[in-house]
Formats: sequence, structure tokens, C-alpha cells
Amino acid sequence: MSDKKIRVGVFGVGDFGRNHVRVFHELAGAELVGIHDADPERARQIAAEFGTQAFSEMGQLAEQIDAASVAVPTVLHARISSELLRRGVDVLVEKPIASSRAEADGLVATAKNAGRILQVGQLERFNPAVVAVQKIVTRPLFFEVHRLGVFSPRSLDVDVVFDVMIHDLDILLWLVNSPVRDIHSVGIPVLTDKVDIAHARIEFESGAVANLTASRVSTERVRKLRFFQAREYISVDYTRQDVTRIRVTGEGSEPAIDFEKLPTQPEEPLKAELRAFVSAVRERTAPLVDGEAGRRALDLADRVMAGILEHARRVKPELATAPHIR
Repeated sequence: MSDKKIRVGVFGVGDFGRNHVRVFHELAGAELVGIHDADPERARQIAAEFGTQAFSEMGQLAEQIDAASVAVPTVLHARISSELLRRGVDVLVEKPIASSRAEADGLVATAKNAGRILQVGQLERFNPAVVAVQKIVTRPLFFEVHRLGVFSPRSLDVDVVFDVMIHDLDILLWLVNSPVRDIHSVGIPVLTDKVDIAHARIEFESGAVANLTASRVSTERVRKLRFFQAREYISVDYTRQDVTRIRVTGEGSEPAIDFEKLPTQPEEPLKAELRAFVSAVRERTAPLVDGEAGRRALDLADRVMAGILEHARRVKPELATAPHIR
């Protein structure tokens, strides 16, 4: 397989899926065989735009590909991904990995039993700023994270914790690499019947503490992660893809302060993610964000949601009536 292009398909061509189609269409080493969507007319439009084929039957496309992106609604992630894995197709499934922890466990087991690659679309792992900062992390002790966005009708089938905050939960688990000890969280619906803005305070066994705020009803777009470790403060701007490192370099009563911009290689994170997926498929290597990592991020998101619902029961019981936690 190393001497030929990886034949790929995209299942689900909404806003996320369309971008997968666009990148695969341009990506060296990948051959975009076709797409499938529950809306045949949209599938035909996207196929025409990118010069590929729209398949009316999922199985027909699955028979002709080596690998697939699954960008369908979250409730369908496990079912469609599992079917593809059983058919011998390697899968990149968008985040969250599934709509429940039980489904995530089943999906991970299916990939293992089928001997196929399962990658989860935790996109920020491939952000050039995150790639750069991961190299200088020692023992972070305090994080401030803000991921704020203006309202969009996209992805309203899930709470903001699973749609937006889960990116930063995954990054925290990766950078801190320590079990979670305690969680305090709060969130409310604003424009939908789901939680649209949420805040969480997470304490890790290592002693690290993280404050996270996620919103899809803000007036501005902010995507920043800031953290402190011994004699250092690091600021990551996901949108600008840059990292500022501030260090205490001197000794005595007047220590010197050093400001540094870490070198980064600007690139669209989705392109880096899909290129890494194609490489893992070709080389038969473990992906950076495998099914277990996706499952851990989902588990932490569920725990944050559990805290939100418990807080809602105490202060305003009507906010806690929806069955968010599975």
C-alpha cells in the first residue's frame, strides 16, 4: 500500500464534512473516491464542486475505499464508523468519538477486533501552536482556557461541552498526563435547549488546576490557552497559531524577564490532521489521537456535563430536565 495513493471517502458532507472533502481533494497521497450523505441533493452538489462521485448507498462507497472520514451527526458516529471498520475500512471519526461512553467503548473494541485504524478528529492536536508548545511542557500547574464563538446553527445536536470544550479537554489530558481528581462545573442554555455556555474547574492528581470557559453565544471569537509552570508563563493563541513564552531568567532581587515567540509552521490544522491520518493508514502506525484518547476526552466531557446538571438541580431544577448524560 505504500506505493499507491490511499483511496478515501467522506461520509457526511455538512459544514465539517465538506471541509474534509476539500482537503482530501487537494491532499497528495490521497485519492478522493467519493462521498455519501443522507441528503442526496447536497451530496450531488458537493461532489460536483470537487470533481468526485456521490454514492447513494453507503456500502457501495465502502467497497471501493481504504479509509474514510466520518462527519455525520454525533448520534450516528458509532454506528457508521463501526460498520466501516467491520468492512475493513480505516476510519477518522469527528469529535466527539460517539454519543455515549458505552458507544465509544464498543467502537474502540470494534477497531481492535477488525485490526483497523481508528483516529478521532481532535483537531487542535494538529494546530501548529499546540505542536510547538508540547515540546516545552514540563510540569504545568495552572491553566486558563477560553474558547468563545458567535452563534451558528451548526452542531446544535450536542451541548457546547461536547461541541467546543472537548477540544481543550483533550489538550489538557494530553499536556498534563495525570488523572483527574475533582471537577466543578456550571453551564446554561441561552439560545437553544442545550447548554450553550459552560465553565469548568478541573483539578488533577499532579496538582495542576485548569479553568475552562466555552461558549457558542459570545459577541467575539476567542480561542486561547494560557498556563504556568516553574518560572514560566506560556500563552497559546489557537487562531493566530502562535505561542508566547515568558521566562524568569535571572536570579536575585531583580530577575530578568525574557519574552520569546516560539517558532511555528503555519498550516491549516485539518490538512495536517488528514495528512497524518493518511500516513497512519499507509504505514499502519498508531494515530496521534487514537480511539482511547477520544474515549478519555468524551469521558471527561461527560463528567463536566454531570457537574453542570448537578449544579442546575441545586439552583434551578428546570435546567436539569434534559437527559444529557448517557
